[in-house]
Amino acid sequence: MPLLNTYQEKISQIFTELAGENLAPPQGQIFRALEIDLAQVRVVIFGQDPYPTLNVANGLAFSISKESRRHPPSLRNILRELGDDLGGAAPSSGDLSPWSSRGVLLLNRVLTTRVGVSDAHKKLGWQEITDAIAAELGRRGVIAILWGARARELGKYFSDRIESVHPSPLSAHRGFFGSRPFSQVNSILRERNEMEIDWSLT
Repeated sequence: MPLLNTYQEKISQIFTELAGENLAPPQGQIFRALEIDLAQVRVVIFGQDPYPTLNVANGLAFSISKESRRHPPSLRNILRELGDDLGGAAPSSGDLSPWSSRGVLLLNRVLTTRVGVSDAHKKLGWQEITDAIAAELGRRGVIAILWGARARELGKYFSDRIESVHPSPLSAHRGFFGSRPFSQVNSILRERNEMEIDWSLT
């Protein structure tokens, strides 16, 4: 992603801080979400930071690797809401990468954590980079799905946004369930006379 070129010095500084740590996601997947062409992004879903459990995070916010058998609670609630929103059972797959191929950017505000520790890297400066990406997406008219307080901090960048509490079990029953974010996105796209997102995971 060309926008990252502006932040090469900051990225190098962060990786110096991370030297020797056991990272989630693995180093080769840290920038996986940003492999998408910004021109192809129609929707962005912001997460907080990666799942800290070993071999679970795959570089896409809220997603897990195909090999992972147990769904983290937040992902389980996202899949439940997806089924309730669009009709049918919750998908069994927690690998959200099919969405990426359809123009949905799944981006954590903090791109790494230490295995076994949530929020370990929240003070390293990743937000400087991901906030700049949010600002650019907003200028391009991308629709934002903002779950939780940290994601909602980015609402100022987006004219079209869908906000709710985080899908975590601690908050999902206070406004995430029943928020219908997926159909809301498609409603906005229809109003724009644009193609809807296929939210299936196959």
